[in-house]
Order: sequence, then C-alpha cells, then structure tokens
Amino acid sequence: MNGIQRRGKEALARRVAQDIPDGAIVNLGIGQPTRVADHFGAGRDVILHSENGLLGMGPAPAAGAEDFDLINAGKQPVTLRPGGAYFHHADSFAMMRGGHLDICVLGAFQVSATGDLANWSTGEPGAIPAVGGAMDLAIGARETWVMMDLLTRDGRSKLVAQCSYPLTGIACVRRVYTDLATFECTPQGLRLVDAAEGLDREALQRLVGLPIA
Repeated sequence: MNGIQRRGKEALARRVAQDIPDGAIVNLGIGQPTRVADHFGAGRDVILHSENGLLGMGPAPAAGAEDFDLINAGKQPVTLRPGGAYFHHADSFAMMRGGHLDICVLGAFQVSATGDLANWSTGEPGAIPAVGGAMDLAIGARETWVMMDLLTRDGRSKLVAQCSYPLTGIACVRRVYTDLATFECTPQGLRLVDAAEGLDREALQRLVGLPIA
C-alpha cells in the first residue's frame, strides 16, 4: 500500500485518546489499549479504570520507578494519580457490570459491521481462550470502542459481515480505531469517520469487502 500513511501503535493510541472526553471514566483493555494511558496531555482529566482493581490509573512509570505491586490488568507497572485508589477485583467488576464506566477500549480478533465483538478466542485447536473481563466490559460500559490493526497478517479484514470466531458481545461496539481508518458500527453497517492519508473510501471498501457509508 504505497503512499498510505499507516498509523503506528503510538499514533493510534493518540487518536483514541483524542476522542475520549474529559471527565470520562474509561477502562483500557490488555494489549494495544494500554498505550492510550500515555497520551493524555497536560490539562486532560480522564479517570482510568483497570479491571484488577484500580481507579485513577496514570501513565507508565519512568524506567527505574516501577512499583510491581501497582500494575494494570496486563501485569504492566503503572502509576496512580492523586486521589486514585486500588481495591478488590470483585468491587472492580461491580463497577463494570453496574454501568459505571463511560467507555471501554478493547482489542479484537473480529468486529462485525453492526458491532458484534469477538476478542477472547479464535476457536482454533490448541488456542488458549482469554476472556478475562471482556464480556463484562463490552456489555457493561456505556460505549465500547475497539483498537486493532484493520488486516490480519495474511491480509484479511478483521472487520467482517459476520464474526466467525466465538462472540464476546452482540451489537456492543460503537467505534473501531485501526491503523488505516476509524469506523463507526451502526445497525445499518459501517460508517467512515476518518482514514489514513492516501487512502480513500473506495480503497477501504476493497480492503474490507463491505460497503462503507
């Protein structure tokens, strides 16, 4: 894809952070979404939640300042903002299931055009399922966003008409942020929010194999 300015991992994390409103309570899932915590600039006021029992999570600590008793759900060392707290994971799941999170940002294997989410197992023989709190987050948060590469390593779209992997949630994804474009999932299908430089709607439709409004 010559001439296309694909978003790198940090650029994609910045793009997601840009859309999160101040005052929001947000869960960042394991993997790529954890990078979003490092891209809230000065003056931003976003309250980050981690399912292992943190509220008010800050960015990654400086090298040498890690406290391995203070980690996120991916076991990465994090910081705690002033006023932040840590608590039992049962209380954390009560927050998730009780509708107290404004947004969760998750990774995915597949997302359907109407917002079905598959992110815990590929269903392949020998694959290790890793549902964690994804089902609780996908349904419990007021909005579920996905952050992922648009294509698999062999060039297949992860945005599909219908998920072929085991589902995490049905019609739960509102937005999908990828290295090539940002989409909204609606009952009518995909809507384009923005695309990488050098990539137009028609080219995206060929890559994805689905109509994009």
